[in-house]
Amino acid sequence: MTNSEKLFERAVKVIPGGVNSPVRAFGSVGLSPRMIASADGTHMTDEDGNTYLDFVGSWGPMVLGHNHPAVREAVIKACEQGLSYGAATKREVEMAELICGSVPNLEMVRMVNSGTEAVMSAIRAARGYTGRDKIVKFMGCYHGHSDALLVQAGSGVMTAGIPDSAGVPKGCTADTLSAIYNDADSVQRLFDEFPDQIAAVIVEPVGANMGVVPPNEGFLASLRTMCTKNGALLIFDEVITGFRLAFGGAQEYFGIDADLMTYGKIIGAGMPVGAYGGKREIMEKVSPLGPVYQAGTLSGNPVAMAAGLAQLTILKENPQIYTDLNAMGDWFFGEIKKIAAQAPLAATANSCGSLGCLFFTEQPVTNYETAKTSNTENYADYFRYMISNGIYLAPAQFEAMFLSAAHTREELEGVLELIRSYLL
Repeated sequence: MTNSEKLFERAVKVIPGGVNSPVRAFGSVGLSPRMIASADGTHMTDEDGNTYLDFVGSWGPMVLGHNHPAVREAVIKACEQGLSYGAATKREVEMAELICGSVPNLEMVRMVNSGTEAVMSAIRAARGYTGRDKIVKFMGCYHGHSDALLVQAGSGVMTAGIPDSAGVPKGCTADTLSAIYNDADSVQRLFDEFPDQIAAVIVEPVGANMGVVPPNEGFLASLRTMCTKNGALLIFDEVITGFRLAFGGAQEYFGIDADLMTYGKIIGAGMPVGAYGGKREIMEKVSPLGPVYQAGTLSGNPVAMAAGLAQLTILKENPQIYTDLNAMGDWFFGEIKKIAAQAPLAATANSCGSLGCLFFTEQPVTNYETAKTSNTENYADYFRYMISNGIYLAPAQFEAMFLSAAHTREELEGVLELIRSYLL
């Protein structure tokens, strides 16, 4: 029995499912989790000394790679000055100034502790600003585990949300409406069905929790138009795309103006952190300025702020990183698409910049329903093949593959050879 297996045996006795987040479980790929001991650059090493080329990157925030020297030094220095104050600090001001000075339409920002908290707070701000209760989300888009957003699609687009988790009262999701990603008509039907009742439409600009599903041309622009016409706010959940597709996130990348944006671990270079922000008139509704209450003892934690400032400063001062990273993504995922097109096994691939995903289906994947046609047993077999060859992918079909600026063309060419050997 390996050290990872021994640790997992201990874990299942004291942690539900043996993991502290379901996405870390390896159950859907027929394995037990690899217990990671360290990470550096593009590689992670487990408790048995096995080293893997990593394409998870702590689920996205490691744009510069693991354990970047500048980030590490910033964290060490911050720790020497204390771990938490529960008080206002210079670093959180500097972080807010950096973000507000760089992201389109973001004039005020509030730090929180996770992406879930950021989305929950943004939804509350939208409702408080508009005086409306209903929100629209898209099937297959994940916005954290707050009650109002744990909603399944049900049988129709124009139905009130049904809780997708035990422990969530029906009343918590009664005002959550589900639409179809990449289908603007499904959103328009909701506006027609519930006139003057929808506070906001929240969307992952690039779907990254049903695998990677880019927006069709014109889809995000149509959401902007509908929200403006109907007096609703457009919320971009940029926990995945923010500071990854471009320094200004999806708004800059796609040229679409959102009213509110949410961020997660990426603004902390992997440290536990989140933020939500947007137009001044909306954010001024947040306490203590306004009636929308939100608070957090550890919000703006000085160590997390130091890590995030270090990474974001590097990214802002070196815009070529994005040019190179997106070009590498276009090439790498483009090659995967070519391989998938030739494979005897039904396969296809999606990508957007440095995000990508291989699906085991013959259908183009454009939304949640088509993503679900992917053969998860085939993905599990593919995952086992790749990890046995030192490649660490997401242990589930419906997650993204993340590139970092630390990945080299030589490393990626080696991965392509493995994919060819598996699919062809």
